[in-house]
Amino acid sequence: MAGATIWSSPYLWAIVGLISISIYRLLQVGKRDPRMPPGPPTIPVLGNAHQIPSTGLYKQFREWAKEYGPIFSLKLGPANVVVLCDRKAIHKLLVEKGAIYSDRPDSYVGHLLTKGDHLAISQMDPLWREKRKVIAHNFSPKPLDEKHFRVQEAEATILMNNLLTNPEDFFRQIRRYTASVVSSITYGYRGETPDSFWAQGVYDVMDKWTAAMEPGANPPVDEFKFLQWVPASMSFWKRRAIEAGSVMDHVWGEARRRIDERRAKGERRNCIIDALLDEYDKKGGMPFSKHGFDNLMGELIEGGADTTAAQLLTLILAFGLYPEVQKKARKEIDAVCGTERAPLWSDFEKLPYINSIVKEGMRWRPVAVTGLPHRVREDDFYEGMFIPKDTTLFLPTWAMHHSDNIYADPETFNPDRYINHEKLASDYAGSPDWANRDHYNYGAGRRVCPGMHLAERNMWRIAAKLLWAFEFSEYVDPRTGVKTPLDAQAYNPGILQAPLPFKIAIKPRSEKHIERINQEMSEALDFLKQYS
Repeated sequence: MAGATIWSSPYLWAIVGLISISIYRLLQVGKRDPRMPPGPPTIPVLGNAHQIPSTGLYKQFREWAKEYGPIFSLKLGPANVVVLCDRKAIHKLLVEKGAIYSDRPDSYVGHLLTKGDHLAISQMDPLWREKRKVIAHNFSPKPLDEKHFRVQEAEATILMNNLLTNPEDFFRQIRRYTASVVSSITYGYRGETPDSFWAQGVYDVMDKWTAAMEPGANPPVDEFKFLQWVPASMSFWKRRAIEAGSVMDHVWGEARRRIDERRAKGERRNCIIDALLDEYDKKGGMPFSKHGFDNLMGELIEGGADTTAAQLLTLILAFGLYPEVQKKARKEIDAVCGTERAPLWSDFEKLPYINSIVKEGMRWRPVAVTGLPHRVREDDFYEGMFIPKDTTLFLPTWAMHHSDNIYADPETFNPDRYINHEKLASDYAGSPDWANRDHYNYGAGRRVCPGMHLAERNMWRIAAKLLWAFEFSEYVDPRTGVKTPLDAQAYNPGILQAPLPFKIAIKPRSEKHIERINQEMSEALDFLKQYS
């Protein structure tokens, strides 16, 4: 009788009911909505979070695409992820519906690193538009081809001379070149040596950034928010992000300090930051905080130096691995330039194979291997598949570029695949002809890289000049005769990937080429004195 009385109590049944409902709801966490795109099986609570590798997610994306189709979904706890390995879907959603597909998912780690002041992780709000306007205004084709090209050409001449005198240091010299070009344009200071502040600072920032921001490198703190309360002393990932943020603040804060010190002496230079500071002084203020503005100027350097250097180093690696590419390129270059001069940007239409080489480098080894994710603002459907509000969407660059369904023999470096793509990447990124897109290294839609025009011109110039002047081959130790093989897979992990340091033989093609490079040196140095 006593037992019957206990179980007949309405309070006890209410408690049992609440517990049962709570357990049921908890078990629904991590479960995929059946209307969403297919994907790997989920488990309660975690969904697919346990299947996310700590590094190399970009390769796992390709494997899932093969198994579940080019549009698939993942569950990270309560959060939804959709991966688009489909060119039509990318265009229909990220481009045509850019008004709702151009936000970023929340990034706790990103905010630890940047304090929220970074274009790459900002939402599509008025401040984001103002930042994009600054970049687009200063790095559009008109100022690049009418003004900034002189910096690019002069620094390219310095690079060529440095490779003549010290070819073993090519890795650092390429990085110095890209950093010096964009720091001269942005801050009015060039990186004269690889170890100088203006040449090395950006790589100190990006080495930390790429490790801290790689998808899978951190626990799912945006999906399971209680993890954010774990103290830094007990979480390596949090300490890593905080340290990366400290390095970023130090470098871009120091850059701003040097500019303010120069300006306090009354010295103005022909550069972006001086023009902007003068403009904002006249307006009585800027739309950004000081930290936000300093980071924006730093972002110009990050986007113009690190990623472009990585792609140029990839091209040098490919030249050594594929000598037939060098041979074909030189035949085209020699017919236009001979030994009298190095190629110029004005030769672009006459040297279509160089453009194909640049495109193939970006397809073969893209820098942003997973791309930066998008977030959808409202519920949507695509071809009958449900995409819930706040879903994170990936444009998985490496997986797309290495899909057998899109690119034949994708593991091979083959510029001939772009023989009918004679225009720049910006022309294809903005075209409604999605089936004819060249590559996705610059992203898509309203989040497409605003610095692509600078990057394209830098890469084309250097690729053309290197192939005009030098021969590249596997390095042979002069003392032992032992060859050091080139490794096409040796890249750093992280959200942005570049070749690890490697050895390669760089030999001038002739005495006439050497003579011409030396002739251009003094004129280049004279022009660059203004940025010393």
